[in-house]
Formats: sequence, structure tokens, C-alpha cells
Amino acid sequence: MAQLFTNFSNIIIPVIIFYIVAYGLTVKSKVYEDFIKGAKDGFHTVIQIMPTLIGLMVAVGVLRASGFLTFVGNLFAGVTERFGFSSELIPLILVKMFSSSAATGLVLDIFKNHGPDSLIGMTTSIMTSCTETVFYTMSVYFMAAKVTKTRYTLAGAILATISGVIASIMLAKLM
Repeated sequence: MAQLFTNFSNIIIPVIIFYIVAYGLTVKSKVYEDFIKGAKDGFHTVIQIMPTLIGLMVAVGVLRASGFLTFVGNLFAGVTERFGFSSELIPLILVKMFSSSAATGLVLDIFKNHGPDSLIGMTTSIMTSCTETVFYTMSVYFMAAKVTKTRYTLAGAILATISGVIASIMLAKLM
């Protein structure tokens, strides 16, 4: 069964790409020209959002290097221990909402200190894959689409993050 999933995952992307190209040719679209136009638009979007990306990366780097994230984790240690998860996950949760690459650094620290097969290691793995970079995603996509009224996006995204954290804790304990 595992071999079946491995083979399926190896061919799914090429099949999707082939399907898109074949469909474009079927409807007599200029597939290559459309691809180039989309790549140019994507490049312009990246240039447009670059200051936001740099700002987020610098802010997270400063918070991590200053020890502020560890301080925040220690503040919540009493509460988190009662709910059965390590206070070391608090900085990971906070950083993940801003930057996946910075969160990866914290993940590696947790793996180095506790191991990937420990309860905190499994919780970390599940948590990083079932939560999103809320502020990064909102800033990038809303800026690119010129959205000014976000309504309930932030509240919904934070609720989804909390749900992902709770689910990851429960799933890790089941393992």
C-alpha cells in the first residue's frame, strides 16, 4: 500500500502539468505565451511584496535573537504544562504565524534538544504542517490583490491556527 502511494505521488504533478498543457492546446490557447505572461506577472508581484517579506524576516530574527520568544514561552509555562504541552511550543506557534523559515529554525532546535520522535518532537512536526503563516499570507496576498478591508480574515485565521495547535497536540499524544 505504501508503494502505491509513493508511485502515485511521484506521477501526480507531471500528470497535472501534462493535463493543463493538453487542455490549453485543445482550446487553441497559446500555452507558452500564457505561461511567460503569468511568470512576468508573478515576478512583478514578488518585487511588489519584497519589502513586506524583508520586514517580517527581520522582525522575527530580532525577536528570536533577543531572547524575547523564550521569555514569552516561559511566561506561559505554568498554563501550558497544565494542558499537557511544553512551553517551548509557544515561540514556535507565534513565529509560525509570521514566517515558516524562521519557524523551521525553532523546529530544528526542538529536534536537537528533544529528538523528533519525542512527544514534543511529534507535536512540533504535526503543528508546523497543519498551521499557516497567518500574517505573512495576509500581508502578501492582500497587498498583491490590493485588499483594504479584511473583515474577519484575521479572526478566522487565528481560530484555524488554534484548532491546528489543539489537533496537533491531541494527535501527537495518540501516537
